[in-house]
Amino acid sequence: MTLRMKTKMTTVTALTALLLSGTAFADTTLSFLVDNNADSVAAAEALATAYSEKHPDVTVEVEQRPGGGEGDNIVKTRLATGEMTDVFLYNSGSLLQALKPETSLLDLSDLSSQGKIADGFKSVVSADGKVYGVPYGTTMAGGIFYNKKIYSEIGLTPPKTWAEFMANNEKVKAAGKVAVAQTYRDTWTSQLFVLADYYNLQAQVPNFAADYTANKAKYATTPAAVKGFERLQEVHDKGLLNEDFGAGTYDDGLRMVATGEAAHYPMLSFAIGALKQNYPDEMADVGFFAQPGDDAANNGLTVWMPPAVYIPKTTANVEEAKKFADFVGSVDGCKAIMAVNTVQGPPLIDGCDLPADVPAAITDMLPYFKEGKTAPALEFLSPIKGPALEQITVEVGSGMRPAAEAAALYDEDVRKQAKQLGIPSW
Repeated sequence: MTLRMKTKMTTVTALTALLLSGTAFADTTLSFLVDNNADSVAAAEALATAYSEKHPDVTVEVEQRPGGGEGDNIVKTRLATGEMTDVFLYNSGSLLQALKPETSLLDLSDLSSQGKIADGFKSVVSADGKVYGVPYGTTMAGGIFYNKKIYSEIGLTPPKTWAEFMANNEKVKAAGKVAVAQTYRDTWTSQLFVLADYYNLQAQVPNFAADYTANKAKYATTPAAVKGFERLQEVHDKGLLNEDFGAGTYDDGLRMVATGEAAHYPMLSFAIGALKQNYPDEMADVGFFAQPGDDAANNGLTVWMPPAVYIPKTTANVEEAKKFADFVGSVDGCKAIMAVNTVQGPPLIDGCDLPADVPAAITDMLPYFKEGKTAPALEFLSPIKGPALEQITVEVGSGMRPAAEAAALYDEDVRKQAKQLGIPSW
């Protein structure tokens, strides 16, 4: 009896130890790489928490990388060496094509969430008829954040032409305040005056994207395309910038426009998430307007698709990674992101509606969408975007290179990228 009892207890003890050790029912850990912007990290952590609540046997570990060119190189290197995380966040549009998704990423066309994702988004994360990503957030726009308190104090109204914008800047400068915050330590932030000007470029040259892709149109030889570089140069040459623009960071720019240290900060509307995280009490003081062009009657907004979540072919957790990506692309995933990041523009997932209490900056954006005065950014109309643009725009915005020369240099950067991608006619 005693011997039998000992044997039975030993078996139970061994089974208990096996279960507690996790050997019998092993949990899964998914690694998730995102850029280190506060809004991206907050969204990633919210998704990780929400997913683990639905799937207690799965832990999503969030890793961070820098943004801009440094971050691009990290993503490309980790994909090339097989050291990429199970899922990762990266741009949609032309920058995705540089990753060669056909050879480096898993096809996500069969995810159930794809049925509710807008076709316009799927088109910018596709190659060879396959969909490789799901949206990470809402649409966003490129334009100019402005401090509403400064505008009220000085008696300004949001401009509809570039001349009006520059007049506002001069009045801000005369009042002893910084007119335009620039933050070139984070080099990627230097591109906005060029990239957000695309609505104005397309309005003047409707076929520019197609001709640019076909090697028939250049920045340097298209006056409407050079203007973005000229506008970047003008705000520097007129002495409108913060003194530390060369050392300023993205976070500095957000602080300046939120707290009234600066009247304007050219930026993508994804910054609304970081503003909510870091300056919740000042959200009502921050507005947004489209980068103005020359025609007040055709004042419109350049629109970006959000980044996407992708899965590398090297993941060892294919099925679980797909389930997580499917969650990110679902209504629940969309709502989890909006709960912490506010919104950056209209959502792309059917059933994920805007909340009633959107920030003032989003309210300012909605009329452009309602009136149909929007255009996709060039990187969503063409697969070609030169990787050196952010370095070139730092030089222009710092007074080191004139606009015309910069446009020609960028054309050469584009030529190299087009040849590397194997684009016909290059």
